[in-house]
Amino acid sequence: MLLTAMCLSMAIAVAHGQTASLTGCVTHDGDGIALPGVTIFFPDLNTGTVTDTEGQYEISGLPTATVTIQVSYIGHQTIVKDVDLRQTSTLDFVMKESNAMINEVVVTAFTGTSQLRNSPTPVNVVSHRELHSVASTNIIDALSQQPGISQLTTGGAISKPVIRGLGYNRVAVVSDGIRQEGQQWGDEHGIEIDPDRVQTAEVLKGPASLMYGSDAMAGVLVLNNLPVLPKDQIAANLSTQYQTNNGLWDYSLNLAGNKSVLWDLRWSERMAHAYKNRYDGYVTGSQFHQRALSGLLGVSRKWGNSTLSLNYFHLTPGIVEGERDSETGELEVPYEGYNVKTYHKALPFQQIRHYKAVLDNSIFLGEGRLKLILGYQHNQRQEFEEAPDEAALDFRLHTVNYDARYVIGMNGWKIAAGANGMWQQSLNRGEEVLIPEYKLFDIGVFATTSRDLDRWTLSGGLRFDNRHIHSMALEDVFTDFSRNFSGVTGSVGAVFHATDRLNLRLNASRGFRTPNMSELASNGVHEGSIRYEMGDQDLKSEFSWQFDVGADYSSAIISAQAALFLNRIDNYIFIKRLAGVETEGYQTYQYTSGDARLWGAELSVDIHPVEPLHFENSIGFVDARLLKQPLERRYLPCTPPLHWKSELRYDLIRDGQTLTNTFVALNINCYAKQSHYLMEGDSETATPAYCLLGASIGTQVKHKGKVIANVSIIGDNLLDKAYQSHLSRLKYADVNAVTGRMGVFNMGRNVTFKLDIPLTF
Repeated sequence: MLLTAMCLSMAIAVAHGQTASLTGCVTHDGDGIALPGVTIFFPDLNTGTVTDTEGQYEISGLPTATVTIQVSYIGHQTIVKDVDLRQTSTLDFVMKESNAMINEVVVTAFTGTSQLRNSPTPVNVVSHRELHSVASTNIIDALSQQPGISQLTTGGAISKPVIRGLGYNRVAVVSDGIRQEGQQWGDEHGIEIDPDRVQTAEVLKGPASLMYGSDAMAGVLVLNNLPVLPKDQIAANLSTQYQTNNGLWDYSLNLAGNKSVLWDLRWSERMAHAYKNRYDGYVTGSQFHQRALSGLLGVSRKWGNSTLSLNYFHLTPGIVEGERDSETGELEVPYEGYNVKTYHKALPFQQIRHYKAVLDNSIFLGEGRLKLILGYQHNQRQEFEEAPDEAALDFRLHTVNYDARYVIGMNGWKIAAGANGMWQQSLNRGEEVLIPEYKLFDIGVFATTSRDLDRWTLSGGLRFDNRHIHSMALEDVFTDFSRNFSGVTGSVGAVFHATDRLNLRLNASRGFRTPNMSELASNGVHEGSIRYEMGDQDLKSEFSWQFDVGADYSSAIISAQAALFLNRIDNYIFIKRLAGVETEGYQTYQYTSGDARLWGAELSVDIHPVEPLHFENSIGFVDARLLKQPLERRYLPCTPPLHWKSELRYDLIRDGQTLTNTFVALNINCYAKQSHYLMEGDSETATPAYCLLGASIGTQVKHKGKVIANVSIIGDNLLDKAYQSHLSRLKYADVNAVTGRMGVFNMGRNVTFKLDIPLTF
């Protein structure tokens, strides 16, 4: 049905209307000098261009419609505005140098593309520069520096996002326009996305069920790929990095073009040996190897655009068991002769393969756009324990995603309506099983709207979801059962533009999440979990009410953003340890539920009394509790502690002839003691406070006005602090009989060297 509608819509759209063109000049504020290399981009059209050496731009073949244009240039404020191409053919821009003003950045909103200043819900837009100015081993690791964002980790290779104290299936990760489905119910299951493909990230905090249905109760991570190239351009890119602690090195090769068709190819590879710290030495089993291949083919015409993207992701992480020699307290090696600096797989280890194909279409119809997306994903997760060629555990998941919506703007209103959902089938092909095979189908219908007034932006919407899940029986392990879940969600919010510098925000939203198959029917154990898990077939859907209040202010020397939230969740599902109970030699954990209340705040302040100097500070905390419970059961598990980060950055060179955007920075990351934890059955333990010192330096190298290289050096944990993150699963490994310390510690001192070489033809 979707494919038929798409073909008919294309036929109608091709015959509809005339094409438009837009030309203009971009200059620098104050001196009026023309700016070359400024990006002119149309997010709705997925097309754009760059200014020439005279600051001029020209782009043709545009639809005769009102579209959003985004003008961006490194070191300057982004310009975003709506343009009616039926009435405008020439448009000039004046760029101001970036100061403490909060940049107007296009984000993925409920009613299509919008501006950050008009969003009533808290949104963090993480730029390409921010993503690559931190040392990380995966994309979630890079995002975890943002206020309100944390990560649940298993070594260096596997990270799961946590937004405001909520994780697992409560966070939806969107890439290539669809939800990433990779069996994210497991503690040691990460996000199978190549970090080198990610250009920017948008973090939507709070229930985003209106657009994504169940599983977006905590929020959404939208990972945006590199934008398409300007017309008649071909570009290549080579990036690489090396980390001293775990020997991590990677490279990524990219070749893209925009001629009669759009095309993009990328190959990435990343590997690391075991990381080390002052207490554990080298952590055996923490090595990993990652490969990723992606391709895109598409067209952009007057009727809209259509792209087909294909992705392959392969990760081979080792498994850190944390077992120790009873006499020396040292971590045991997997086998005699094991080399702690090996990049090769060593038992036990996992093999994760993720295949994805997405057909994404945006078609102009009448005064609006028809968005049609069809995706297929296949996730295979294997675990090898005794032999490298015989998988003890083999999970396979097939997912079909579909999304059809119509977005229209008229008379100050923006309206989006449609339906989306997915079909899934899970299979077990190994001897060991943890959850039963199952089939799932869900569908959601929604309608959202927003209205821009003089000083107000209002938005809201409603959605209805229905999900059916059927579990397959397995003799003496799983029973056959079916469950049906449905829910109505909604959101209403407002932004008041009090002055040109001050915006006030208020939003109320209703969230919804169905229990996943792990929570309903777990009955087993495997090496990666270090525990035996049991589900509960009688669990009910989670429903939440969240209220957000926020403000942002900017002036010539200071910018600040503040957000306060209160979240009440009915039937909050969590897992707890059964004290004194062991099953098959493993500690036993049981899924259960209760009513919960979470509240917290985030604050970001950037002070720079003179333009080259920036003093950036951010702080975030959350208090998460079960209601009407005794002390040992009062606090929710996996609640991140208060996180405070400060960075002092000085821009040595802003616009140089050979070196440009050159900076030095010193930062400190502090995590408070976490004494609010789930005590029942010793499910969790308290975590002491710690601070990590870091520094970085970076520059861009230019030749004949073009950037030919980006170079940076990043130092983390420079004082080699031995610490354990409260959300590290390795914290609960075996006790060191010699020192009395429980679990494995996080990475010690690490220095990262990064090099990026862009080529444009």
